[in-house]
This record gives sequence, structure tokens and C-alpha cells, in this order.
Amino acid sequence: MALAQQDATVIKEQARLAWVALTLTPGMGPTRIWKAMNRLGAAERVLEASLTELEGAGMPAQSAQFVFEGKAKAAAEDELKRVAEAGGSLLTPEDEAYPERLREIYDPPSALWIRGDVSLLARPGIAVVGTRQPSPYGAGMAELLSRDLANRRMVILSGMARGVDTAAHKGAIEAGGKTIAVWGTGIDVIYPKENKKLAEQIVATGGTIVSEYPLGTFPAPQNFPIRNRILSGMSVGVLVIEAAEYSGTRITARCAMEQNRDVYAVPGNVTNKNAWGPNTLIKQGAKLTATWEDIWEDLPSEIRLALEDEQAAAGGGSESKPGGTASLFNDTPLPEHERIVFEKLRHDESTQLDELIEQLEAELGSAEIFTALFELELAGRVRQLPGKNYVRAF
Repeated sequence: MALAQQDATVIKEQARLAWVALTLTPGMGPTRIWKAMNRLGAAERVLEASLTELEGAGMPAQSAQFVFEGKAKAAAEDELKRVAEAGGSLLTPEDEAYPERLREIYDPPSALWIRGDVSLLARPGIAVVGTRQPSPYGAGMAELLSRDLANRRMVILSGMARGVDTAAHKGAIEAGGKTIAVWGTGIDVIYPKENKKLAEQIVATGGTIVSEYPLGTFPAPQNFPIRNRILSGMSVGVLVIEAAEYSGTRITARCAMEQNRDVYAVPGNVTNKNAWGPNTLIKQGAKLTATWEDIWEDLPSEIRLALEDEQAAAGGGSESKPGGTASLFNDTPLPEHERIVFEKLRHDESTQLDELIEQLEAELGSAEIFTALFELELAGRVRQLPGKNYVRAF
């Protein structure tokens, strides 16, 4: 019995090595790899197959030669060693921890490089995507909706790009929740570089960094649209917050639809070019999203109930802070001088301090305006941007 178990373990390890070997083979992408595996019948056969068998499995001649000569196996063994030394891990479809949702998509990654908590990949999550240059309104909604959903035990997935992605990850971390960053580089190549601290925070707070690219992979432009299918594939739904007509966010939304995932969109100001994406998606059937409830009530009942049970077991969830639940609307009454200042500010466009003082000259003195802005900032309703520019922060 023990010998049979040992044999099974060896076979499983060989199969795992074969998936990594093919992933590192030139000329082989996920679709070709899965076809080759299916034709050979068992992954462990790859490393022992003849050149004729490899070519018969649909491999280009150069790729088959690379595998047959043992170069792919050597590369895989070296990569597994390097990943372990870097404190990471590597998943293939042979591993139980490989995300089930990814197995459902058309071209699942043949290997996943991981930093952080592997078990997080199995949890229900929402992908939050959008422009790298959001308006204050877009960045604010990304952060607040992510914070509210993370408060309710949902995992927040995004790509750690500038803009909406960064805001989403920060919102989840601020809530004490979990977040997954799907990269278009190796897990040892942080991009953009200014998000180094954020990457460290994601892992330190129990989150996960995922990539289908080997260690050392640099940020090639073609990698990012390809990785978007993983973002949508691992999620139960995709939330779009500001995206221009031609953008990577559109690719993610299209992937979500093809993968039968729910699509949500935060409506935007029609004068803002980045409102084109979410507003068009809403026209096409995406669910208009103003608060976390709009997503929550749409979740499959088994997922929602499981998350509610977790929340209850953990002692209940706190409302997002500051300012309570994220929303396009906020009905909490304000003191009169704060209300006057707040009504002059917008979500989607900043107002410079001197301009604000000039607009309110007949109603409030400058000292009252300073005090109101200070109080509104403390309450989380207003954000100050560089150059003494102010916007609503819900």
C-alpha cells in the first residue's frame, strides 16, 4: 500500500514537472499546452515521449525538439528551485490548490507563480478594474466599494496597475480584508515600481500575488491584455469603474462575458471620456452599481450565505470607515457651514481653494471655509489633492 502511494506521488510530481516544462518551452502557449496534454493522455508522459509522439501531439518542431532533448525538464527543475528560494510557490493543474474557476475558462494558465497565501485563490472574489488615470470620483468609488466588499469577506482582485487597480487594493487592505494582484510580469518584477510598498502590503496582510509568467519576466505590453482573462476567470464577477473606449478594461469585461461571469459597472459623468466604458456596459446589460449591496444581492445564494456565516462567526462586519458605506449618495446631515462648502465640491472635478473662497465670498468667511474643509477631511467626506485642490470623497 505504502509503495503504491509512493508511486502515485512520483507520478504526480512528474506530471507537475511536465506542466512547468511545457510552460517554459518556446513556442508553447496555454492553448497548445492543454491540447498536447490531452492528446498524450497523461501529463507525466510528456518527459518520456519520443520526438514523433511530441510532434503528433501538436507541438511545433522546435518546441518538440526542446522537450525531447531534456532542455524543458532542466529549465523546469531550475525554475522550481528558484521559486522555492525566492519564497514563492508554483501551481499547475495537477495541484489541488489550482483555482477551480480557472479550470472553467477556455485557455487556463498551464502554471501559476504565487507569492503569498495560495488558499486565497479558492475564495469568492470580485475583480475591480478601470483606467490608469481615474478622476477623483473614480478612484474614490474603487477604494470605497472595494473596502465595503472586503469588509464582507469578499476577496478583491485587480492588476496592481496605477489608478483604479491601486485604489481597489488599498481599499481592501484598509478594510482588513484580502486582495489578490494578478501581474503581467514575474512575481519578482514589481510593476509599476512605485507600487513596491503596495505589493509588500498585499503579501504582509495575507493577500496573494499571482502571475502566469516565469521569474524575471519584464513588463512587456502584450502580457497585460493576456493576464486579464485570469482576473475575470478567478472572479465571480467583474466591476468596471471608469474606462475609455479603447482600453485593457474592455478586454477584461469581454473576457468576463465570454466566461459567463457577472459584469457590474459604476455609471460615470458623460462628459468624462472614461465614462464611456462603464456607461456602454450598462447599456449592454451590465448591472448599474452604486453601492456594495448592488453586487451583494446579485451573488449566487450559496456564496452569499457562506460569506454571511463567516462574517457572523467572526463577530460581524463593521461598516467601512470613514464615512460609512460607499455610495453615490450620502444623506447624513452636516453643520450649515460644512454643507455650504460640501455642495460646492464635486466628485469628478477638483476645485482650487482660492476659487472656492471666491465662490463663497457672500456666504462664508475664509476662516469658516478653512474650518469646514478641515472637518470634512477628518470625516472622510473631502479629499485634498496637490495644489490645495479639493474633491468630494463621498
